Amino acid sequence: MADLLVEQPQEITISKTFPTKPKLKSKPKTPSKTPESKYWSSFKSHQISNLISSIPSIDFSPISPHHFAAANSASLTLFSSRTLSPASTISSSDVVTSCSFRCDGSLIAASDLSGLIRVFDVKTRTPLRRLRSHARPVRFVKYPLLDKLHLVSGGDDSVVKYWDVAGESVVLDLYGHRDYVRCGDCSPTDGEMFVTGSYDHTVKLWDVRVDNKESVIEVNHGNPVEDVIFLPSGGMVATAGGNSVKIWDLIGGGKMVYSMESHNKTVTSICVGKVGKESGEEALQYRIFSVALDGYMKVFDYAKMKVTHSMRFPAPLMSIGFSLDCMTRVIGSSNGIIFAGRRKAKEDVGESKVGNFWALGSVEEPQRRALRPTYFRYFHRSQGEKPNEGDHLIMRQKKVKLAEHDKLLKKFRHKEALVSVLGGKNTENVVAVMEELVARRKLLKCVVNLDDEELGLLLGFLHKHSTMPRHSGLLTGLTRKVLEMRAEDIRASDALKGHIRNLKRSVEEEIRIQHSLQEIQGVISPLLRIAGRR
Repeated sequence: MADLLVEQPQEITISKTFPTKPKLKSKPKTPSKTPESKYWSSFKSHQISNLISSIPSIDFSPISPHHFAAANSASLTLFSSRTLSPASTISSSDVVTSCSFRCDGSLIAASDLSGLIRVFDVKTRTPLRRLRSHARPVRFVKYPLLDKLHLVSGGDDSVVKYWDVAGESVVLDLYGHRDYVRCGDCSPTDGEMFVTGSYDHTVKLWDVRVDNKESVIEVNHGNPVEDVIFLPSGGMVATAGGNSVKIWDLIGGGKMVYSMESHNKTVTSICVGKVGKESGEEALQYRIFSVALDGYMKVFDYAKMKVTHSMRFPAPLMSIGFSLDCMTRVIGSSNGIIFAGRRKAKEDVGESKVGNFWALGSVEEPQRRALRPTYFRYFHRSQGEKPNEGDHLIMRQKKVKLAEHDKLLKKFRHKEALVSVLGGKNTENVVAVMEELVARRKLLKCVVNLDDEELGLLLGFLHKHSTMPRHSGLLTGLTRKVLEMRAEDIRASDALKGHIRNLKRSVEEEIRIQHSLQEIQGVISPLLRIAGRR
């Protein structure tokens, strides 16, 4: 750098002027967002924090406007998916663990820790049926998507039960799990098939038409299973347990297709959602949403087998739901807060504006006068036309806006340009001007001609930024040259001596930090070598 600062005579050629920019450009701290990340970030966040305890279960109504229910403590709260405000509350005698809407959205089933399952009317909140057969707490209850008369449930007694809701009786007791049954889901293509997951690490597919009451297919997740869902095709299921989400092919006999291990803690809940179009219509691009105790929500594209979006929340997450109209996303946490997100739909206001004229009869469009050379509008015709696809565009050059120091550099007033940029607060501009003066072989001449006040500005800048790694190569060499060339002026001024003392302290602190980092490197290097051998 010292060689760069040595001035040599050189011919000056005047060329086109551009604003000075630093040669070292900082890299962005975060990568640019993908279109899908922008889509998921477009959901406007809203917190619902007036609930009592953890939210173990969330379920959306399959009927528009797709209200959702959240289980918390000894109550089941129904929310509006449009306003995200509570609409009604259903009380229970014990802590509610799971809830499920019927396919027509008129009834909802809720299970609790007492082993009781109750069916309520959504509008009147009236309990219609009481289903009691489990000996221990019920952990999940589910309505089949194609059946209004039956329920599936499982609990800590390791038994899966298939219920006749109208008769309040158990149709089938399915034994096969050796530990708590924590989750289950019903097939979207067959009302008589469902899948259950247990803490014995197994996931079992059941068919109520089988005579021997045994599972049709069994897979081993490898960890206690927290949640299981059918994928929309009906031939694949996704399971969550430990820090992984796994996809299984049931048609292929229970073969594992993929394992996603992007969470750091236990995955507690998963669901399937669609990527909606901008018009609010549904699309055929399905995604798997997963939440975990690490506070992260992950969006997984199982067609491309990759995570497309990740979002962090300030609490461990317990449950997640996504509406069928692709407009609302709801996440339940362990501290009683619901993190809801709703995407704004573009309303067609054009028809509403025109519709007011129907009551007044037909309105004739005003006739436009023919353009003539005597009209001012004649000379501005076609200026608002948009180019066609095959047109050749000639773009008007944009005027270059120069800052004050750029204007001074353009006039070869080098010292004034340096003083002007030192008076500002933009570090990048100061470094850019210094690099330009180095290229013109004028930086040291400017330093010699600075008065005491201007030299104080320069020393203050060097004190703050000379130890920054991005600029230290240039500023360290400049600091050495300033001390050599202006030593007498510095000794004669108390203010300049203060700047030198501050500069000395910052350099000593940087040296101390470098020594500490070298000591840490000496400790870590043998450990890394040992880890590399393993």
